[in-house]
Amino acid sequence: MPKRKFSEEYKLEAVKLVIEGGAPLSQAARDLGLGQSTLEKWVAAWRSKNPQEAPLTVSEREELRNLRKENNQLKLEREILKKAAAYFAKTLI
Repeated sequence: MPKRKFSEEYKLEAVKLVIEGGAPLSQAARDLGLGQSTLEKWVAAWRSKNPQEAPLTVSEREELRNLRKENNQLKLEREILKKAAAYFAKTLI
């Protein structure tokens, strides 16, 4: 069986699936039709080239998700208040 070759772009996208997407390495390897050890090597190589970008822990991901949700809620509330202030400003004048 001939050895398969993958482009650097493909490898980077596979690594991003694990690192940024939070997909378990074994599941990502199965989904992509790769050997787990192959994907592990790609991830390890990426991490050695990008040491400043440490992966988020599960609790950090959960906190980030909660903060994004709260931020969206606050933006909605701010927009409602701006519209209410404009409405009342018009009716009082």
